[in-house]
Amino acid sequence: MSLFCCDNRRSCVTAAVIASVIVGVVAAFLTFAGTIAVTPAFLWVVFGIAVGFLAIALASTSLIQGTVPCRSFCSALNALLIGVLGTVLFALVLLAVSFAATSIIGAIITGALLLFFALVLTAAACLVKCIVNCNN
Repeated sequence: MSLFCCDNRRSCVTAAVIASVIVGVVAAFLTFAGTIAVTPAFLWVVFGIAVGFLAIALASTSLIQGTVPCRSFCSALNALLIGVLGTVLFALVLLAVSFAATSIIGAIITGALLLFFALVLTAAACLVKCIVNCNN
């Protein structure tokens, strides 16, 4: 727990961003190699989850009632909002435009989508951790 404490230089959000970049790069490579495919049903599910996490972000800001529970609350909330906006944007792009299964552009956009989606999930975990565990 002390590794990702709010007082430490290596915050939970930094770890979330690093993990998300790794997921995005691996997903782009696997998409280009033809190992994974992104279906419209998956895109709609990711879009819905991102909108749901946007509602969670709005609820978490209304629950704190003017007092910030942790110094890293704002950075975790910013990472969550960036992840939600990126996920929604790239999901809509992939829904609107049909790419070939092994095209480079499609692989990059799919990697970006999964990068932002992983950021949504990890930043939400950081936000919950910050609200629950930090006492400063």
